[in-house]
Amino acid sequence: MRFITRFLSSWFTGSAQTPTNNPQAKNVLLPNGWSLSPAGRSLPLGDLPLNLQLSPSKKLLAVTNNGHGNQSIQLINPGTEKLLDEKPIKKSWYGLKFSADSKKLYASGGNDNRILVYPIVNNKLGSADTIVLGQPWPKDKISPTGLDVDDKKKVLYTVTKDDSTLYVVDLTTGKTRQKVKLGYEAYACLLSPDKTELYISLWGGDKLAIYNTTTQKITTEIKTESHPNELLLTKSGKYLFVANANDNSVSVIETKSRKVIEIISAALYPTKLTGSTTNALALSPDEETLYIGNADNNCVAVFNVEEPGKSSALGFIPTGWYPTNIKTSGKKIMVANGKGFSSLPNPAGPQPLKETDNSGSHRGVTDKQEVQYIGGLFKGTLSFIDRPKEAQLKSYSQQVYKNTPFTLQTEAQAKSEAGNPVPGKPGEKSPIKYIFYVIKENRTYDQILGDMKEGNGDPNLCLFPEKVTPNHHALAREFVLLDNFYVNAEVSADGHNWSMAAYANDYVEKTWPTSYSGRGGTYDYEGTRKVAYPRDGFIWDYCLRAGVSYRSYGEFANKGKTSLKSLQGRICKAAPGFDMDIKDLERVRIWKQDFDSLLAKNAVPQFSTIRLSNDHTSGQRKGKFTPIAAVADNDLALGQLVEHISKSSIWKEAAIFVLEDDAQNGPDHIDAHRSPAFVISPYTKRNSVNHTMYTTSGMLRTIELILGLPPMSQYDAAALPMFGCFSPQADLTGYTAKQAQVDLEERNVVWNKSAERSEHFNLAAEDSAPDLDLNEVVWKSVKGEDSVMPAPRRSAFLKVKIEEEEEDD
Repeated sequence: MRFITRFLSSWFTGSAQTPTNNPQAKNVLLPNGWSLSPAGRSLPLGDLPLNLQLSPSKKLLAVTNNGHGNQSIQLINPGTEKLLDEKPIKKSWYGLKFSADSKKLYASGGNDNRILVYPIVNNKLGSADTIVLGQPWPKDKISPTGLDVDDKKKVLYTVTKDDSTLYVVDLTTGKTRQKVKLGYEAYACLLSPDKTELYISLWGGDKLAIYNTTTQKITTEIKTESHPNELLLTKSGKYLFVANANDNSVSVIETKSRKVIEIISAALYPTKLTGSTTNALALSPDEETLYIGNADNNCVAVFNVEEPGKSSALGFIPTGWYPTNIKTSGKKIMVANGKGFSSLPNPAGPQPLKETDNSGSHRGVTDKQEVQYIGGLFKGTLSFIDRPKEAQLKSYSQQVYKNTPFTLQTEAQAKSEAGNPVPGKPGEKSPIKYIFYVIKENRTYDQILGDMKEGNGDPNLCLFPEKVTPNHHALAREFVLLDNFYVNAEVSADGHNWSMAAYANDYVEKTWPTSYSGRGGTYDYEGTRKVAYPRDGFIWDYCLRAGVSYRSYGEFANKGKTSLKSLQGRICKAAPGFDMDIKDLERVRIWKQDFDSLLAKNAVPQFSTIRLSNDHTSGQRKGKFTPIAAVADNDLALGQLVEHISKSSIWKEAAIFVLEDDAQNGPDHIDAHRSPAFVISPYTKRNSVNHTMYTTSGMLRTIELILGLPPMSQYDAAALPMFGCFSPQADLTGYTAKQAQVDLEERNVVWNKSAERSEHFNLAAEDSAPDLDLNEVVWKSVKGEDSVMPAPRRSAFLKVKIEEEEEDD
């Protein structure tokens, strides 16, 4: 395995950085703690561009935008770097291919289960013809992904991620000739130069399938590494490159021998940790240089592949946020940045407005959900980068390392201080033996704690002030107020993965916008579908391997049922999963009963995950608990849980960590990802305010260090542990829950526009309701039906005090 090792930590500046508040700055700090300094020139794209295709004539570049907001197909002139045309598409996902004469463009129609065929006339997209594979979701569950075309034989090949099938389509009749079951979710397919073989990346199967177009059968399967996605052939067809997202690598296959002759590691360091998310490939025109996109490292790795099997590292190029695809033309490298250049600010209100992108130009926006909802905030960009010479590439590489908080040193030894209860590395002792990890649902900092004068809050955005959440406020005051904590996720789909694994893989990141935008697809993200799992499992798997006892109360489990092998036999059978009809007080009652029985047997596990999810609310659906009652129930339940632990015999050895899995359901004047979080322990620095920038990954790293677990990804390995919240001396003073000051039984009884909207919400699973609508009806429930919800401002980060920066350094 060949690693890039020329550029190591000599250029690394450390993980303690001051966040920037200017998304157009040369260097931008993201809310996850990683930085951007994109190379080259840029062009605004749409929402989550996943694929770029260069026409055979080299005069056109096509883009498919597959995010939560407006989906579209774009045509760009790669020479002038200007947008030529754009067509909205109802549903789409990844698949994109020009005809050999550059006069047609084939695009996946996503969960509409069709392929759209656009004629191209005078550099414009005409009205699309339709190839029907099946009935739209949910009647048929197909979802075509990658596709390729044999123009001479008039045959289209497309593979799917929902029914895991290869479809062979006759382009003359538009009918499907053949369906070949693949057994695993597929990502891309690519014809050999002579069209006799079709290479298929089995995304969920960790292997490549080869379909013989003559015999019309799968003839060979070749083992790759985890999550093979993008495919790239040399012009001769002799060598095939396969990007492996979960292993940060590229498999180099000699097609004649069917053998993997080399594994190229594209990661910044020789680490086994996931977190680079290798998912894009391109060759220079002379085929001597390979460009590899690392989505979660925000960079392109550059390799000399003049002699495949003996590749050598050349350096890195910094990109925008989450690069998803790469193409080359002449001396240009073109990179699609899936999430653009920053966490974008919001417009001035919920009504349709014009949105300013990073280049200063304006694009008309008519979908207010796209504008205001976190899932539509990140507008993709296209970077045009001139092929760097050696000196420039060295400078680019230096910048990539400066942008990256992860190093081999942080993986082995976290930041710490002598005598702190949070050790610097696994294996060191801590006086804390029991961790209680509480996962709540979807609130921002300003919504809950915006009225606390001690922190950086906006009281005008505070929906659930101290009267509604007395325990949240008391816990923040009596223990530590964290006003600079950011979740790594955008929604619950990736939020529960980030909260339980410090990573959301490429399947999760690329598919949740489809489901959340009402374009079909199932909720696959809490242990229900293997392809969505992190490569090495969730934190429970790490506990299992390390011999750390654990138990889950409703997280990835529901009343005794779980899809995870590592949780079987380690869940409280009475604890419910997400269910807005069950009070959090009832969840805590069940937990107390289970905890007390375990305590009596001296069998309390070292690690407990506890789901308290009613702060999600049911909006104003008639007959359901009002938003205030739901949040107040959540508040009292949290207070009772903390009180019960603090008055138990193990309090002196306990720590309680509380966070939201995501912060999507509300406004925040700093950033969409900022949310309430709590660190509660006898060892907490009491009555303190901590302005240090922390993240979900940092909380997990803290838990891991206490329990003696290794980091799970590059993200928790890089994150700053929360040792600044702890003191070497214990204060055994317990906590007394503050009683509710509002009616916990209050139900929605009024029938108004918000109640009518709420009636259509799917409340059976978290985040199944349209988030913008739910957020707005919750606002109106509290502020009045005629009130206008102010728009959150999202991108100015809280600057850490000078003395705290010095302490972190």
